[in-house]
Amino acid sequence: MLPARHRLRERADFTSAVRGPGASRAGGRLLVVHANRTDARAGLPPRVGFVVSRAVGNAVTRNRTRRRLRAIVATQLSGIPLGVDVVVRANPAAAEATHHELADSLAAQLDRVCRSLAKAST
Repeated sequence: MLPARHRLRERADFTSAVRGPGASRAGGRLLVVHANRTDARAGLPPRVGFVVSRAVGNAVTRNRTRRRLRAIVATQLSGIPLGVDVVVRANPAAAEATHHELADSLAAQLDRVCRSLAKAST
């Protein structure tokens, strides 16, 4: 389970992570990961939000995909720097992907966006 302090809930936070100045994006066949730095000096924990559209499937499929992604992100929170907001968007292929495929794809995309944010801030 993803702790409440690590969840994005407000529309403005999602928009900032996806379209804000300095936002970074990495995509693949299963997932697209957007990230943006908030205020790392304040020591804010990383926050993660999920977008699983109707293109992924019916309500049962979307909720199952979101739960699987949430569980995977919970194990990878330590790899996300402080003060970073992340939005994980599932592509339709994510519905049929195995847990291992989703975890590998998410790890790769998170690594890419975190390196991009680190490079931009130096």
